[in-house]
Amino acid sequence: MERRLLPIKLDSYKPLREVVSETLREAIVSSVLKPGERLMEIQLAEELGVSRTPVREAIRKLELEGFVIMIPRRGTYVADLSIKDVNEVFEIRTALDVLAAGLAAERITDEELETMERILVQIGECVDQNELEPIVELDSQFHDILYRACRNDRLVGIINNLREQITRFRAISMAVPGRIKNTLEEHSRLVEAIAARDVDLSQELARQHMENSEQTLLLDMNNRRKV
Repeated sequence: MERRLLPIKLDSYKPLREVVSETLREAIVSSVLKPGERLMEIQLAEELGVSRTPVREAIRKLELEGFVIMIPRRGTYVADLSIKDVNEVFEIRTALDVLAAGLAAERITDEELETMERILVQIGECVDQNELEPIVELDSQFHDILYRACRNDRLVGIINNLREQITRFRAISMAVPGRIKNTLEEHSRLVEAIAARDVDLSQELARQHMENSEQTLLLDMNNRRKV
């Protein structure tokens, strides 16, 4: 058996299933585990040096995030991404994020603004210290606060329906060199516009952020397929 995944170090403070999830997610994002590839629990457990239980739990988590698909009586496979998938999700998400940014500029609280600014500082510290793993989660928290600040539960519910695809797209685009720094700058400008209660500018910056994220993702997908 060709070993592609390194054994997991068991000295992490995190639950083993989380460490396995992060390892497999990174392997998918970096194309070590390729789209359409079947995932065998026994093989993955042997490569990672763990039992099948945390692998099984990790695969279930990755299915919820949209990284893998489970087909009855056939097995589990790394989910593929098509340009159509990306275009459709970003068409919807751009419209929703633009609306959310405008509403947040009108309705956000000082406490929520402070929390968003604090998250941006944390992301900057992670970048400086080359700790990239927490950034996807911090970015998710940033957007969650933005959506909460719009004070529209139905809008938040619709966005949550896209959470699986958004999580995968975010993880892939954040892995592209330079994208984290650009995202941090885009988010900083957005927070400034929201703090200034500038609805039009907030919406335009949200639109630009989504367009940049989509183009980064599409370019990365194209480059991977050329390899």
